[in-house]
Amino acid sequence: MSNQILIFLLDTILGLFSLALLLRFYFQLLRVPYYNSVSQFLIAVTDFIVRPVRRIIPGWGGLDLSTLILAWIFECIIVSSVYMVQGYDFGANIGTASGVMGLLGIVEIIKTTLYILLLMIIMQAVLSWINPHSPLAPILDSFTRPFLNVFRKYIPPIANVDLSPLFVLIIIQLLLMIVAGVHMEITAMLQ
Repeated sequence: MSNQILIFLLDTILGLFSLALLLRFYFQLLRVPYYNSVSQFLIAVTDFIVRPVRRIIPGWGGLDLSTLILAWIFECIIVSSVYMVQGYDFGANIGTASGVMGLLGIVEIIKTTLYILLLMIIMQAVLSWINPHSPLAPILDSFTRPFLNVFRKYIPPIANVDLSPLFVLIIIQLLLMIVAGVHMEITAMLQ
């Protein structure tokens, strides 16, 4: 029981911080408007750790690598902590275990990214029906536009209904199934 509570707390606290780092990375990558409350919140929450790490890990080609690597490190810490709390012995083969934890961290980053995109597309669709002039609309549009435009080129609206979110959601679900399979294969390497 106490192990489950500890795992929940680690996953929640570190997972939320990793999510904030990932959102900050994607907001910069996709050029989401800087002067909005969500962007300002993400910067305020993560700036204390991102600024010092930027001195060590510079950006590359417009990518904020320090933020992405920090999110990956936090995911690796979460995965390793969960395995330690569950009683996995890292001492037996520390090299293999470290590599597997690094790979699982990458898988978690990909999974979280897919869930972020899934949630933002659903939020954008719901807001377009309820309140299309919401303050969140420009943020969601900036984030989802690159993915939706791929389908908007080929699939015109039918009776003024944009079906591109439906196709993106289907692809995200397929990718999540693939990621789950990869996660199981990587986890099997520990046994």
